[in-house]
Amino acid sequence: MTGFLGVVGSGAGLPAAAAAIDAFGGRSRSREQPVVVTCPDMRAAARGGGQGCGAETFGAISLVCIGRPELRAATADQTSYPSHCAAIAARFATVGARVLEEIDGPFALAVFDRTRSRGFVATDRMGVHPVFFGNVPQSIAFASSPTDVLSIAGTKARLSPQALFDYLYGHVIPAPHSIYESVFRLLPGECVEIEGGRVSRRRYWQPSFVEDNEPGFGALKDEFLTALRASVRLAMQGAKCGAFLSGGTDSSTVSGLMGEIGGEPPNTFSIGFAVSGYDEMEYARLAATHFHTRHHEYYVTPQDIVDTLPRLAAAHPQPFGNSSALPTYFCARLASEHGIERLLAGDGGDELFGGNARYAKQHVFSLYERIPASLRASMVEPACRGLARRGRLPVIGKLVSYVEQASVKMPARLETYNLLTKMGYAEVLDARLLTAVDTAEPGRLNDEAYSNPTATSLINRMLALDFKTTLADSDLPKVMQSCDLAGIGVAFPMLDARVVDFSLSLPPAMKLKGTQLRYFFKRALHGFLPDAVIRKRKHGFGLPFGEWALQHDQLRALTFDSLNSFKRRELVRPQFIDRLKSSLLPQHPNYYGTMAWILMSLELWLESNYDRNPTAVAAHAEPA
Repeated sequence: MTGFLGVVGSGAGLPAAAAAIDAFGGRSRSREQPVVVTCPDMRAAARGGGQGCGAETFGAISLVCIGRPELRAATADQTSYPSHCAAIAARFATVGARVLEEIDGPFALAVFDRTRSRGFVATDRMGVHPVFFGNVPQSIAFASSPTDVLSIAGTKARLSPQALFDYLYGHVIPAPHSIYESVFRLLPGECVEIEGGRVSRRRYWQPSFVEDNEPGFGALKDEFLTALRASVRLAMQGAKCGAFLSGGTDSSTVSGLMGEIGGEPPNTFSIGFAVSGYDEMEYARLAATHFHTRHHEYYVTPQDIVDTLPRLAAAHPQPFGNSSALPTYFCARLASEHGIERLLAGDGGDELFGGNARYAKQHVFSLYERIPASLRASMVEPACRGLARRGRLPVIGKLVSYVEQASVKMPARLETYNLLTKMGYAEVLDARLLTAVDTAEPGRLNDEAYSNPTATSLINRMLALDFKTTLADSDLPKVMQSCDLAGIGVAFPMLDARVVDFSLSLPPAMKLKGTQLRYFFKRALHGFLPDAVIRKRKHGFGLPFGEWALQHDQLRALTFDSLNSFKRRELVRPQFIDRLKSSLLPQHPNYYGTMAWILMSLELWLESNYDRNPTAVAAHAEPA
């Protein structure tokens, strides 16, 4: 299993830290032994799995990492050092934590200089590798798992009511929170520093959009394709590679470039569902035929969920409710069975180049803001309220709905259809949980990400938000953990620094032109991608869980048993769970299946990771 853990500072000699790091060495299912750093003021270990890892002691500086961090070529002659880690350690000796601004690639990294008593723990710019941390006296305890942070610090496991609410609200636990009180997760491009025993946090990188440039299309296309080919070439180095292939623009682009760069047909892997409206294998096959790949397919079944979900839910470092993690796992497992060591994934393309349908929808809503505010308040909105009271013809109903939604400011408007808010907190949640949390917290976190100071256009503000919420909080953990459980590495060429930097300088209208999604991307790849792939609507690995939970006896039993067991958690009202099983799920399986999935996944995670933890404290116990 990929991960790292350790402590920097005077707490490195704590017995709990030594025991946790020693135990880390025996947790792998493979024969891979962890790399270890043991020295005064730093004790750490890392295991790369399929992602790579390293440990170096360079004079007074010690370093441990997972991933593939690399200093930019302009920064240092890395050939002078035995490894990238050694080059980073040497650079840290000169510039301190500013070295982070010079590192590309996915990584989680910890460095400490014993002579100057300073160091840091950091995650990469996009947050590919999650880093959890907690403070111990004059030290930083860090790990890829919040449970390991508690073990290092010798702290009891106390569930965070706010994190539980955030999970029920958004189906993941957003940074900077973690499932446990006193443990935090770094934001993308963030580090926690220590110097002389003083600990502080800062963002060393945030997306900086350029919105006032007007380059020509031809020059942009050449620059884009050069960056994209370089990123795919780098991702393919050092391993036998294959590609996820959903038949969408990103996975098809990566698959096609792999064949072009590698000089032979790449291996591609797709997942299907034998349910109308969910299966996209047609497009995957079309792209595979177009690029002459060696294509492999697997159809997920309800029994697969029964057999796999308990293990998959438990494997995540904290509760995770994105149901597409399961088909992602089966796709990765299929690749592993065919001898693939690393899969290339297309994640990030939509968030860099404007490919999500909600971007076009929010553009339509934003047109309402062109009406003067005084006119909206004095005439339009009162008129709509009057129409609503008199009953709705279909066209009137659409107008009223449009005005109601368009009147909500961004980014709160994106949460208009949030399941928890539509049903009502008091209807769903236990009163004790509600009194212990701030229900406005998810909105505040979204506001912070949306309010990027360099973004003035609607599309770039939404992209800045999605860098955190869609990628770092949801999609990247989904793919990383699913691949890790399948025993295979993964790379994200779309998140290469060259591609990201290019997208940040792309004019807003070339990302979203009116309601045309990915305007530049699709034009630039016209003739390379099949026309049908360029025209198709985004779908992803959506899972027909709600339908299957009602039709398959064993899956129904797993679902309902988990929901019944979850009642004792005192987080969701038992009456709501009964209603979910008896009427809501049978009446609208696709819609309410999401709620059943996130509750079941949470219960399975708690059973495996919390109930069996000897230091666990009851969820509603008073803080010590």
